Amino acid sequence: MIKLSPRAQLAVGVALVALMAVTRGQHLASVNLPSASWAVFFVAGILLAPRWVFPMLFVEASLLDLASVGWQTASSYCLSPSYWLLLPAYGALWLGGRTYARLHQAHWHSLATLMACMALSAFVGYLFSGGGYLFFSGQYADPTLAQLAERILHYYPRNLANMALYVGAATALYVGLRGVSAQRAEARA
Repeated sequence: MIKLSPRAQLAVGVALVALMAVTRGQHLASVNLPSASWAVFFVAGILLAPRWVFPMLFVEASLLDLASVGWQTASSYCLSPSYWLLLPAYGALWLGGRTYARLHQAHWHSLATLMACMALSAFVGYLFSGGGYLFFSGQYADPTLAQLAERILHYYPRNLANMALYVGAATALYVGLRGVSAQRAEARA
């Protein structure tokens, strides 16, 4: 189990909120990074203990989306009845992170567990978000499971790659900071 001090959790929380704000949508024209939203929910599930963090992150994501539509930097067609399926989609990512946190061991083989939890939670998250949009947005006349399979093959790898980019960076940062902390503890002893 990964346990961070309250101070470290606060720092991680602020960083994740800022990362989502900077990368979600096109409200910051000077930043052209892929959305970190999926990774934010997953990493928050791993590192942040308070359960209220999940609804806070969902509210942040929703407000950023509404602001993008209001500022006309994003189209309003994404804000359909299917939007609410982002709640279980992000919940799957959060729970995937929580699952990994319970399974985590301070060994390199734990990376395989991390990748499996990430890929599975991202897949379930995509079923809710992409599948929900296909079937409930009203943008498709007669959606089918075959169309969902095509969309999974087309969009899921890109979404997973974007998520893996951020989760990989967070993992490297975590491992690096743990190493520095261990060296400092040794030096003091």
